[in-house]
Formats: sequence, C-alpha cells, structure tokens
Amino acid sequence: MKPFVYVTKPIPEEVEELLAEHCTYEVWTSRERIPRQVLLEKIKEADGLLTSGTKIDRELLYSAPKLKIVSNFSVGYDNFDLEAMKEKSVIGTHTPYVLDDTVADLAFGLILSSARRIAELDRYVRDGKWTKSEDEESLFGSDVHHQTLGIIGMGRIGEQVAKRAALGFDMNVLYYSRSRKPEAEKKTGAVYAEFNELLERSDFIVMITPLTKETFHLIGERELKQMKHSAIFINISRGKTVDEKALIKALTEGWIKGAGLDVFEKEPIEKDNPLLSLPNVTIVPHIGSSTSVTHTNMLKCAAKNLIDGLQGKQPRDVVKELKQEA
Repeated sequence: MKPFVYVTKPIPEEVEELLAEHCTYEVWTSRERIPRQVLLEKIKEADGLLTSGTKIDRELLYSAPKLKIVSNFSVGYDNFDLEAMKEKSVIGTHTPYVLDDTVADLAFGLILSSARRIAELDRYVRDGKWTKSEDEESLFGSDVHHQTLGIIGMGRIGEQVAKRAALGFDMNVLYYSRSRKPEAEKKTGAVYAEFNELLERSDFIVMITPLTKETFHLIGERELKQMKHSAIFINISRGKTVDEKALIKALTEGWIKGAGLDVFEKEPIEKDNPLLSLPNVTIVPHIGSSTSVTHTNMLKCAAKNLIDGLQGKQPRDVVKELKQEA
C-alpha cells in the first residue's frame, strides 16, 4: 500500500505525477492559505506533508500519529519546531541550492532600485510630477559600481550576491558569517570583516541570515546607527532578523539613506505599516524565489526529499539540526 501524502498548496502537474508514482496524495487546491483546523483534520492519516511556511509544532505533530516526514519547499525552516520533531522522530527537509541564483538576482534588483530610486521615481513619473522645471539634483540617486557591499550571512546565496557585486559591478565585498568562507573568498574576492566593521564601512548592506535565536533582531537601533548616513540596507532573509520599529526610525530620521525589503516582521505587511509611506524604501512581497522555473524546481526537490524519506532512504536535504535523528 502506498503511503499517503498531504500537500498544502497547489502544485504543477509534473510534480503531481512524480508523487503519484510513489504515493497516494491530496492537494489543497485553493490559492488561499489552508485553514489550520482543516489541515489538522486532513493530516490525521498522513505519512508525509509537503508544505511551505506551515507551522510544524506539537499540536500538528500529535494530530498526525503516522507522520514520518515534513518536506518544506523553501530554504528557510523557521516554521519547524525542531525539538518537537526530534521528540516525534519526524524528518524535516528543505530545498537549498535550487533558488540561490534567483534570490541573488532579487537582492541585486533591490540594491539597484534603492540606489537609483527606481520604484520611487517610477511613481514620480506616473503621478505626473516630471516637469522641465524640477531641480535636476532632486532626481539624483547613488552609484552602485565601485562601492563597498557588506554581506551578513555568507552562505550559498551570499556567495552568488558577492559574485554579482565583484564581477558585475566592480564592488569591494565584505562579509560577516559565523565562520570564514575560504572558498567563497577565492571565488569572489570577498574579504571577511567583523560585524561592527562591516556595518561601519559598507555603502550597501545585504542581510541573508536564517532566523534563529541568535539572529532575531540582529539589526536594531544600535546597529543602524553604526551604518553610514549614506548606507542602503537590503533584507532578503527573514523579517524578524530586523527590529522593524528601529528601521522605520532610521529611515525617517535619516540615520541611513534607504532600504530595499523583501521580508517583514508580520506578513503580509499591515496596511498601516509606516514603511509603506516612506519614499526611500523599495518594498516587494516576499518574492525571493518567485519565478515559475525556480518554484517548479523547488517543488521537484521537495517531492524527491519526501519520497526518499517515505521509502526509508536518507533524503538529500535533511535540515542540519535533524540529521542525526533522520
């Protein structure tokens, strides 16, 4: 008898075909997020769960006594209660590697938009404000080429951002990470810097860390005040790595020049969030990996991890904290 899998979001036909070879399955086909109580009911008999962002906690795990594996189609897995998963001997996997270039492209899109004020000036033109009489300097932005880029979190995505910066824009690249990355240094010319040094020297700062107890509000008022007044801050990690109230204050009071944000403390962003009214912020709705090709490849990767786990094999992409238990 084939194992039963529940899928919390619509998936492409080719991913369904892959699952069908090895499992029976059911898919939540609505574009709206599955209600929690519906999910808890649906997974009572599930052997596997294919999901992204769903809170995997004790309540869910104890509602699914047959559950063997949860396969996230995302790199981040801060939705996992790792201790509870260890307790229940449930494997947890994610999808690294697949989206590195795509997310790095977005990071540079935010850098360029923020520096040259592309989103802001797009609105300026659409609102009919472009005339021959405006002060030319009022439209000035900042150069990206030959500036200093600081990367906080030099993982795979960080390395791709560094490569674009150094080879495409002749930027000087600094990075801070939990450990030195000699191979990345050789490939990109990036130079390791202590955290405070990176904040003080960088013209652009890109946040690419996972969300952990150590990185929660890693960037707060103290860190923002250490940055140059001309600095532009980019966050493509998780919203809670930044104290959003402090960031709003920094942008409002001119501690830094601008920001490009893909992630927020509360998502979707609330309509009264002050960030929405600030002209010096480029905002996108958590679209780091959002291209059709990358999305499909992530789902294929997640499906393969899921199938391996259900067949008693070691999935390739077990999250590091659960590898010994997997």
